[in-house]
Amino acid sequence: MIEKIKELIEVINTHNNAYYNEDVPSISDYEYDKLMRELKGLEAENPELIQPNSPTQKVGGSAKFSEMTHKYKMESLQDVFSKEELVDFLEKTNKVVAKSEYVIEYKIDGLSV
Repeated sequence: MIEKIKELIEVINTHNNAYYNEDVPSISDYEYDKLMRELKGLEAENPELIQPNSPTQKVGGSAKFSEMTHKYKMESLQDVFSKEELVDFLEKTNKVVAKSEYVIEYKIDGLSV
């Protein structure tokens, strides 16, 4: 199990460097998200095997902007790969925010607003 986790960490960190630091993505977002989901699952099942260099323990690449404190916290964005996951997301959201409204747009790569 530890070897699989280390392998995923190495592969994902390589793709992170290409994407965040070199600005030359080496795989699709979908493929990347699948790798991250697999790693997160293995780490959740085996928390004692979480490595300090795991991409689940840090954000993106090297910062090229000065630090800024935002007025409102940006909540976590979630990847959705199936209708069931979308329904689950909507149910969870509706428990927290009554009468939620959504705007669906194509993904603008590399931007979270």
